Amino acid sequence: MCSMGESMNNKVLRLAIPNIISNITVPLLSSVDLMLMGHMDDPAYLGAVAVGGVIFNIIYWSLGFLRMGTTGLTAQAYGKTDKSAMILVLAQALSIALFAAVFLIVFQVPIGQLGFWLMGSSEEGVKVDQLALVYYQYRIWAAPATISLYAFMGWFLGMQNARYPMYVTLLINVVNIGANVYFVRYLGMTVEGVALGTVIAQYLGLFLSLYLFYRYYNDYLQELSWHALRQWDKLKGFLAVNSDIFIRTMCLLFTFSYFTYVSKQVGAEMLSANQILLQYLFLLSYGVDGFAYAAESLVGRYVGAKEEDNLRTSIRLSFVWGLGIAAACSVLYWFADDRLLFLFTENEDVIATAKPYLYWLVLYAPIGAAAFIWDGIYIGATAAKSMRNSMIIATFLCFLPIQYFLTPSLGNHALWLAMILFMLVRAITLSAWAKKAVYGKVTQ
Repeated sequence: MCSMGESMNNKVLRLAIPNIISNITVPLLSSVDLMLMGHMDDPAYLGAVAVGGVIFNIIYWSLGFLRMGTTGLTAQAYGKTDKSAMILVLAQALSIALFAAVFLIVFQVPIGQLGFWLMGSSEEGVKVDQLALVYYQYRIWAAPATISLYAFMGWFLGMQNARYPMYVTLLINVVNIGANVYFVRYLGMTVEGVALGTVIAQYLGLFLSLYLFYRYYNDYLQELSWHALRQWDKLKGFLAVNSDIFIRTMCLLFTFSYFTYVSKQVGAEMLSANQILLQYLFLLSYGVDGFAYAAESLVGRYVGAKEEDNLRTSIRLSFVWGLGIAAACSVLYWFADDRLLFLFTENEDVIATAKPYLYWLVLYAPIGAAAFIWDGIYIGATAAKSMRNSMIIATFLCFLPIQYFLTPSLGNHALWLAMILFMLVRAITLSAWAKKAVYGKVTQ
């Protein structure tokens, strides 16, 4: 049994480490964007990238099911060694990605207007809104590449291949960072330079994904049934899983978007302060998500193969490693204190605004990590309905009431308390339901 644990540990690390390497560049990219804008003479530039980023989160996170659902379904087909089912999942995901991309480009103006309306406006935020609109008008052209990448990334992970997503993500983020620095520092651009760098990087990432697929998985195309691709019953199964993931993702997106919305209503300084603090939450999530992604791949594989012992061992080790990273982050947040803030801005008012809320990061780390790992487990098991229900409870029965009723007395502290309890409710409910929703899949 020990050797089995060691073998499984190697499998977890083989999948997790490439994901951590690639994921860690994602907050690095966001951090560079914030640093470039945060060191300008007006906090409106930083706020504009934050608001524009939220609007694209609304767009892209709503399509995140393409990545997650594709991983779980592909991994289960991999566990069954069903090549035709594996390639069918990719074809279905790319079909939906193409439809979504055309929709976004054709209707980019009304979609943008809706996004800015949802974010709200104020006299103090007029310049932020104007700059955010420029950012949006450039970055929307990355949509076809970004959405297609969800399908490829999810499929590679479901095929137990974490190296290709790492290669693609590293290319995207290195190019993106380099382009952003060049456009802003050397060409004198502002928010449009940050957005243009994203567009260029996303298309290069898509081209690399196509190259890797055709070079190493080209023979799978022979297993693709074009008749099955056109069958509604086949697509219905794909959409059933992904519709629940969609609702779950929209609730998560709503929570983080509402967090930014409330911050924006207070003023540009609070918006900037909270966005800087959120970068450290994202840093945690991208580190822990390496093991959540490993759980997606392995749980899906062992659910498909009906291997209960391996399923339980992979879940246990995913938690051990994920919570270990969370503990390390809590220690870092505690001892680094306000030195964390100076990495993003030299604006003394923003630093003074953010400092009282630093200790929330310490509390968030282990609670958030547990929720992230459970997400990966449920995605691998395609237990999407339970994920959806957990998120609805956490959003509407926890986050919103706590923020609404406690803000008059606690101010911005109520927003951070609501966020932590939101994650705690998710972790508790997913843990309580796992016996039936996850482990029960191998006995069905």
